[in-house]
Amino acid sequence: MSEKKISRQGGLWDSPITPISLGRGITFSDVQWDQSGALVWREGRSDRGVLVVQPPDGQAPRDLNSDYGVRARVGYGGGDFTVSNGHVYFAEAESGRLYRQPLADGSARPIMPAFGAAGAPSLSPDGHWLLFVHTYEGQDALAIVDAEGQHWPAQLVSGEDFYMQPCWHPKGTQVAWIAWNHPNMPWDGTWLHLGKLTPAKAGFPTLSDVITVAGDANTAIIQPQFSPDGRWLAYVSDESGWWQLYLYDLTKNKSRRLTQEAAEHGEPAWVQGVRTYCFSSNGKQIFFIRNQAGVNSLWQFELANGAETPIPLAGYTALFQPAVAPDGKQLALLASGGNIPIRVITCDVKGDAHIWRRSLAEELSTATYAVPQHISWQGMDGELAYGLFYLPQSESYAGVGLPPLVVNVHGGPTSQRVASFNGGVQFFTSRGYAVLDVNHRGSTGYGREYRNKLRRAWGIFDVQDSVSGARTLVEQKKVDGARLVIMGGSAGGFTVLKALEDFPGFFKAGVCLYGVSNQFTLASDTHKFEARYSDTLLGPLPEAADVWRERSPIFFVDKICDPLILFQGEIDNVVPRAQSDEVVESLKRRGVPHEYHLYPGEGHGFRKTENITHMYQAIDKFLRQYVVYT
Repeated sequence: MSEKKISRQGGLWDSPITPISLGRGITFSDVQWDQSGALVWREGRSDRGVLVVQPPDGQAPRDLNSDYGVRARVGYGGGDFTVSNGHVYFAEAESGRLYRQPLADGSARPIMPAFGAAGAPSLSPDGHWLLFVHTYEGQDALAIVDAEGQHWPAQLVSGEDFYMQPCWHPKGTQVAWIAWNHPNMPWDGTWLHLGKLTPAKAGFPTLSDVITVAGDANTAIIQPQFSPDGRWLAYVSDESGWWQLYLYDLTKNKSRRLTQEAAEHGEPAWVQGVRTYCFSSNGKQIFFIRNQAGVNSLWQFELANGAETPIPLAGYTALFQPAVAPDGKQLALLASGGNIPIRVITCDVKGDAHIWRRSLAEELSTATYAVPQHISWQGMDGELAYGLFYLPQSESYAGVGLPPLVVNVHGGPTSQRVASFNGGVQFFTSRGYAVLDVNHRGSTGYGREYRNKLRRAWGIFDVQDSVSGARTLVEQKKVDGARLVIMGGSAGGFTVLKALEDFPGFFKAGVCLYGVSNQFTLASDTHKFEARYSDTLLGPLPEAADVWRERSPIFFVDKICDPLILFQGEIDNVVPRAQSDEVVESLKRRGVPHEYHLYPGEGHGFRKTENITHMYQAIDKFLRQYVVYT
């Protein structure tokens, strides 16, 4: 591997991690097997989703087609495709329709009309029927269509606000799915339903005998999956205070808990199609991902005796979407580490891994990248908060004094920074900044009690934990207290605005990406998925109107006096551009140093190569002007 020379300038140095290298990287969202042994994954290339198939004969992988962008548009997306019986079924980005395409050769063709949006397709064991989640004019449903697309789809289940993760019993006689209602989010409380399917002489099967297997308004159930032998229905529940694996006996109608460790075995279902476990091909084991202190590990659970065995994957500390090969000999995963860019890999139970696809060119040595340390600190009220801390990564750093710090706040706010490769973090650490990825109270990964800390406290603990985390690092003489930056997107952008208002002068500058500034207009203008989220985070209206106003940065925006750079997608339907426009208007009127970059054609989060490149270029220049050299 080649190394690019790093040169220091004024306490910082130029970096081999360039804005264009970040913009040209690809992303992965899922990987699945076909019964033939073909491996299929989805890549995000700029603003386009592409399905790639790796043939079972080991020949070079190829794109399935060049005509259609693959991306589901139910909620935040996810559940973009499924693979079975030599075909892939995928959601097309523009029309929202489901398409069917042979893996070997042949064109894709639609199997449903173009109305609304579909996601999370799931093919019946006999290959005749396709279950999927559908949304149209604010109404969600579980729908069914014949796999050939000869008939119009029909609603199978409706009446609840949201549906996700439909799955089939191996005999095709039962289906299971997750549902929930406003004001809950899927990590607050959901229901796992199970129903019987009866074939019809003509037309679609009918559903009957629906029961609720698990869950309630205060217990989050996710990821149902039937065992290959049809005896069990597995799922993940946070009933114990941690997301744990459970098995429901379909004969005895009784559940039992499998995992016991105080760790997370699931994650918030921000998107459809999330997987953190899978059955072995013979149904005797479950392979699962365990999340502890921001680090993921892979485990094997023996159903016969309950034994848990770790599967060592050297260097990989962030794992996603496990899937078992048809022959049972390999697992496919999306995997990365703090200094390893995300890859598509397969591995065996000994941990021997093979790389099938890389997200970056990887021309740089792993030594170029910073490795995160999991840390904790006392918040302003004495309770613990957590995060990942990165020191600058360069031999050139010695003797130049304490580094500036970027306090990086995740979105959600119910999300988590894990020890995965983060190109944005490495962009800063390779330039001489330290980075604190804050997992403030309200984040996932530390149990339900910690996750619920932000209920009615959004704008308090996220802000305080970001500030107290920075203060702790300053007191420990790890960073320069005169050169602190706060950065975040979406809910993290809200925290940026609120922190600059509540603690003026503490941060030298702020970086706000599509941040929430007005809670009232957000609730009325955002998409259905999060329309009632603030009921939990702030309190229901009209009773909590005073709280909503107090936690809306726009009403106190004149307090912001520190330099601020803002980025916004022009067609963002989650945090509409008006949220940023109003902040910029105040900054402009008062002469506060700022920049505002509005990207046409971008929504919530930037996908286009040119915009990602420009964003990092602009941030680098802005911080050099207002933080590094002042």
